[in-house]
Amino acid sequence: MKVLVKLGGTLLDAPEARDALARQIAEARAGGAEVVVVHGGGKQMTRYLAERGIESRFVNGLRVTTPETLDAVLKVFAGSVNHELVASINRAGAQAVGLSGIDAFLAEAEQMDPALGAVGRVTKSNPALLSLLTAHRYVPVVACVAGDRQGRVYNVNADQMAVACATAFGARQLIFLTDVEGVLDHSRQVRPILTAAESERLIADGVATGGMLAKLNAAVAALRGGVEQVRIAPGMAAGVLSRVLAGEAIGTRMVLTEGRAA
Repeated sequence: MKVLVKLGGTLLDAPEARDALARQIAEARAGGAEVVVVHGGGKQMTRYLAERGIESRFVNGLRVTTPETLDAVLKVFAGSVNHELVASINRAGAQAVGLSGIDAFLAEAEQMDPALGAVGRVTKSNPALLSLLTAHRYVPVVACVAGDRQGRVYNVNADQMAVACATAFGARQLIFLTDVEGVLDHSRQVRPILTAAESERLIADGVATGGMLAKLNAAVAALRGGVEQVRIAPGMAAGVLSRVLAGEAIGTRMVLTEGRAA
């Protein structure tokens, strides 16, 4: 089974949490799953910039990416965060390969808005490299950086990168491991199952905002792009990845329609 796991940067900030997730990824690979990992690193990026006296500015949740910030994106997302995660997965017994969307045109992008600087929108994903690596039992670990055919580099939202890679790769499941318990409804309770239409209702009603709004939009795009189900689950829960893959009801399971929610 093809699975794409998206890890939020918060989960990767502490070595213990990173190693625990790496062990689960290695176990899933050993169990026969073809696993691709996409990761963020916003917390690490903000800290890196602050240490250098650079203020982080956001517009609608997207980091304004100046040339100075883009240099940091490459150093942090595609550098330290990516390589630390690769090392952790290797230590856990799998063979991980660190990548970004720039490699082999894995993710091509265009500028989203000149006001945001080098923030990109993924326009095309080429799964050939992911398929080649997973077929030979490697675990691709993809940083949320993309490029274009003219050699320009873009900072890309990690959730959007995960969706682009999952749909192109033909993942059966897209699993967002986050720092929340799942998707909350109008009563502030975690919804165990959520359809695309129900997700859009939560957005329209203002229940889902900020990071969760972005995740729901990404999840709906993935479902409409052919991914069978999307899971939004607490990354710090013990054995969370194994439990999700085993079908346990943890977090929120998202499906396209009610007919597929059984």
